[in-house]
Amino acid sequence: MTFQLSEKTFKVPVSLFTDNRQRLAESLKSNVPANSVVLLQGGNETNRYNTDAADLPFRQESYFYWTFGVTENAFFGMFDVATGKTTLLAPRLDPSYAIWDGKINDEKYFKEKYAVDDVVFIDSERTITEQLHKLGAKQVYLLRAQNTDSGDVLAEPKFVGSTEFKIDTDVLYPIIAECRVIKTEKEIDVMRYASKIASEAHRAAMKHMKPGLYEYQLESLFRHTSYYHGGCRHLAYTCIAASGCNGSILHYGHVNAPNDKFIKDGDMCLFDMGPEYSCYASDITTSFPANGKFTEKQKVIYNAVLDANLTVLREAKIGVRWTDMHILSEKVILEHLKKAGLVVGDIDKAVEARLGAVFMPHGLGHFIGLDVHDCGGYLADATPRSTLPGLKSLRTTRTLQERMAITIEPGCYFIDSLLDEALADPVKSAFLVKDEIAKYRGSGGVRIEDDVIIRSSGNENLSDLPRTVEEIENFMASGEWTDKEIESRVQKFLN
Repeated sequence: MTFQLSEKTFKVPVSLFTDNRQRLAESLKSNVPANSVVLLQGGNETNRYNTDAADLPFRQESYFYWTFGVTENAFFGMFDVATGKTTLLAPRLDPSYAIWDGKINDEKYFKEKYAVDDVVFIDSERTITEQLHKLGAKQVYLLRAQNTDSGDVLAEPKFVGSTEFKIDTDVLYPIIAECRVIKTEKEIDVMRYASKIASEAHRAAMKHMKPGLYEYQLESLFRHTSYYHGGCRHLAYTCIAASGCNGSILHYGHVNAPNDKFIKDGDMCLFDMGPEYSCYASDITTSFPANGKFTEKQKVIYNAVLDANLTVLREAKIGVRWTDMHILSEKVILEHLKKAGLVVGDIDKAVEARLGAVFMPHGLGHFIGLDVHDCGGYLADATPRSTLPGLKSLRTTRTLQERMAITIEPGCYFIDSLLDEALADPVKSAFLVKDEIAKYRGSGGVRIEDDVIIRSSGNENLSDLPRTVEEIENFMASGEWTDKEIESRVQKFLN
């Protein structure tokens, strides 16, 4: 079977996941003894406190989905490393499920749907142990994974009878994470679709934009377009629909700043939004004037960021370290600011003084895949996380490889606290022209973000948007963007 929300959305083949299991098994074989079995636990649906209603539709745990492709909750999955024999363990549902939630499917249904060797319903606390013995397991590998950004840990599954096996929680994580870092072409096909839908939703927001709306109205339109036309029920992250001064708040849109500003004539908009399809994320940022016409000052900042984006897209070659691309983007932006009179002096020395982080305090980009900030950023040949401003925010320091999926998202912002701090610093202030910078305070910022596949033949940009000043102005002035137009573009992409 395949995952496809309707005949109007992308068809994800089950072979994407069987291929992933095979890749993982091949990567593990040289690292594990005979009679080794991998056991993974899927996600569990949770409801809001004191109610039987879920806040959001269930979304599968990413490592489990990568390995098995299972969309239902409360599953376990295991496979024999040597033979690849795969067993899914499904929850035994109460008969009342058929009344409230729908048909109760049998083993054959799940076996065919997910192309596995066996499906067993969990009937007792020892079901997992019994099935491990059935596979002849002596060594069991469980996933314990730590997020290198948040420090949060995905804990290994617990099950009755685990003491009957040799348990390892160290070997699996770096191997499965590395498999996820390097995408297959089937995974890229799904990501290409998710980015296409994100691009169309961004286009719809740009077309609908006019002063006098509220930010949340554009967020709503983006969500609607992504789901209605693309079948993307989930967003990859909380929408950032910033306008005016809010564009300098890097993670705007959160609970204390919920995209609620009234959009004024003359505001610059910064929309960082992306849906996911079949759990694969997109992450795209557009920056454009609310009234459809750039001012001269807006052009200065926008063109600086666009130049940085395009330069990195061109120079991010296999074997290049991502840290060097971050430094390159800082140099490009600072050169533009120098030309505009906001910065003076030697740009290389300014970068060494970490002036770039005053205007771009975040990292240049991050891996993307089944999580918007995908795993593996500090594995393999990654250098230790820097302690320096800007560089410490990099989500990876690795050298680039074929079929890595990464975002390129340079930005330039006017953040009062960072500017005040830099102007009070005798080293940084020597490069800054205070009076010229003052003219840009309160204007927010610009970020341009694309989802990119690293290729030896030339990097593939999955985004599909007007990007130059002229393209944006012409697009925003060229009439309505109707549902029929969006549907036509999506179906043309699929065909």
